[in-house]
Amino acid sequence: MATVLYITANPNYESSYSLAVGNEFVSAYRAANPNDEIVHLDLYKTNIPEIDAEVFSGWGKLGAGAGFDALTGAEQAKVGRLGELVDQFVAADKYVFVTPIWNYSFPPVMKAYIDSICVAGKTFKYVQGIGRVGLLRDKKAVHIQASGSVLSPGSALAEFEMGHRHLNAIMEFFEVPSFESIFVEGMAVDPSQATVIKEKAIQQAREVAQSF
Repeated sequence: MATVLYITANPNYESSYSLAVGNEFVSAYRAANPNDEIVHLDLYKTNIPEIDAEVFSGWGKLGAGAGFDALTGAEQAKVGRLGELVDQFVAADKYVFVTPIWNYSFPPVMKAYIDSICVAGKTFKYVQGIGRVGLLRDKKAVHIQASGSVLSPGSALAEFEMGHRHLNAIMEFFEVPSFESIFVEGMAVDPSQATVIKEKAIQQAREVAQSF
């Protein structure tokens, strides 16, 4: 049995294209893999501490050999929660990221989450003479991204796109060997085709889910 971490970062629950496609992906995956566990992590309903002065202070104390009890209450709460998030990520076997494009990138809450899971010794490590080595070589991931413009690779505006490219860099950083993409895009460019675009993406999502 595999564990799938379904990570969504869109507060627009009623009319989100990315969530509509993501939910169809999950339904198709569940039908194909009824014994797998799917854990939904809604980043807009999740406590994700920002990496601030208290976090750095807490990490510094731990790095100097102090016990967790030596941290202040605020430091314990933030550092402890960040540890929970990265441990949950590492424990999962597969990842489904669902995001919209806001100003050519994903919502800020996704960046905060990425910061919480980029932890040396957990998702990557440094090896003398080699450098950075990813630690998630047995995982796989898919990214469902919606945008009003057409930003996918090969498009005229592809160089402006910073959402999927950022996630792709992180997956490479962790050495996740399989990272697929499903783009739901162009709805603002041609609103008359919005429904067609969504249905096409849903069909792709169902197909990808079968072999994910």
